[in-house]
Formats: sequence, C-alpha cells, structure tokens
Amino acid sequence: MRALTFCAALVLGLFAANPSTWAQAKTDIVPDVWQGDVLRPKPDQFQFDRLRFVTDSDYPPFHYFDEEGVLTGFNVDLARAICEALAVECEIRPVDWEDLFKNLDDGEADAAIASIRIDAESLAKADFSSRYYATPGRFIARKETELKDVRPETVDGLKIGVVKGTGHEAFLKQYFPAAEAMVFGTSEDAQSALKAGDLDFVFGDGVGLTFWLNGVTSDACCEFRGGPYFDAKFFGEGVGIAVKKGNRQLVEVLNYAIEQVHASGRYEGLFLRYFPMSFF
Repeated sequence: MRALTFCAALVLGLFAANPSTWAQAKTDIVPDVWQGDVLRPKPDQFQFDRLRFVTDSDYPPFHYFDEEGVLTGFNVDLARAICEALAVECEIRPVDWEDLFKNLDDGEADAAIASIRIDAESLAKADFSSRYYATPGRFIARKETELKDVRPETVDGLKIGVVKGTGHEAFLKQYFPAAEAMVFGTSEDAQSALKAGDLDFVFGDGVGLTFWLNGVTSDACCEFRGGPYFDAKFFGEGVGIAVKKGNRQLVEVLNYAIEQVHASGRYEGLFLRYFPMSFF
C-alpha cells in the first residue's frame, strides 16, 4: 500500500497501446493532477481551527527524524504548508504505519499524510484528497551501454532485471515481451547485478532508483534510460492524503489547500528541496 515513489511530471492513467508514447520528457509540470488550472473557490471552512495530521517516521525523505530528533520530510513540510494555506493551527505527529487508519477512525487525527497509495485496499478504509504525487516506472543502465532509445522493439533479447511480484514485473512482461525478464527478490539484488554487468537494464520505481543512482553503493555506475512510464493499472493512481471514510468536506478543504500550495510556488520549492534529481 505504501508508494515507493515521485517528480516533475504526471499524466497518470492508461495510455493506449504503445508504451513509447508514454515517455514524457517534461520538466515543467508537477507530479499530481494540478496543472495550473483555474483555482477552485475556497470551500466552507471546517468546524475547527486546527488540522491534526498523522504520519509515519521511517520513510526518508518523505517523513523521518533528522539528526536532532525532529520529525521532518516532504510530507511533513507539505502538511505545514497546507495548514498555512488554510490559516489553521497544525499538529503533526508520528504513529506506526499500521495505526494510520485507526487514528482516523478513532477520531484521534483528521488526516494521514504518509505516502499512502490510492488503491482499492486503501479506498476501502478511507477517503482521499486528490493525489499530490506519483512515481513513474524507469529503466536504468550502465553508463557505457550504447542503447539510448528504450522501446519494446529495441530490447529484443536483452536482460532486464525487475523485482518479483511487482507491478513493474507485470508491466515489463506485458509491454516488453521480447526482453528477457530477470526476476529478483529485491531491488538491491537487481541493482547489484546491473552494476556487476550481469544485466542490460533494471526496470523499477523511479524514486528508489533515483536514490540508488545518487547513493554510494552505485559507485556512479548507471543512469536513467527511456521513460518515464505511467500506468494506473500497474503503478497505482498516485498518493493522496487520507481522511476518515465519509468526510468529504475535509477532502474538499484539502484539495483547495493543495492547489493553493501549488499556486504560491511552495510545492515546487519543497519538491526541489527534497528531490533535487528528477525522476523523469
């Protein structure tokens, strides 16, 4: 249910039949449904003057404790920006991932902002704001790999590492059937195989791959190729803020606030702060 995902483009949904048309090499749009449209009018303010958020604390850079023990991260700062846009007091506290929905149901929190993926499982437990980010699927290759144009017809017979049981495995097998899918138990195993030269590509979550590419374990061996790829069927509909089931008024308030954060430029600033390398 947790989304391992994110960056500067989002055209979510199923795109016809040719995955090569899904590669959106854009850097001037944001990773959610807001594209600079006319702002919605301010909804009726809810019945109180504060918002109580819950989040997790072990998913950097989205939410984590810094060196001084302060809860921080993209989700945390976005929650604060939402409160500022609404001119309300903001309370953000960490809880265990398993207790996020329970806090909503018990009335101990108004909203959960913890990179919760909007999918059938989560929608059965809560209502959601509009998505405020999503993660594309991406290919990575060793820098010396000559192939730049990654398409179904150009990867015939090439070995592509992917994690078993993921939407990325299903996507790869459906739309890149000519490639030889090499299935691994973890993303770390697939990345190590690529680094060692045992694979031609790895296909996986754009966020996780970004952090690996910029981390010490990659030894700067590799880079993105092709994509990004968005598909709601395989990669989900994105990430939203959860509220108690039936609280549609708060959903409308949060959607309004998210748009205001975008319009002010605050969202872009937060995004660049926590994700300086594009996933796209």
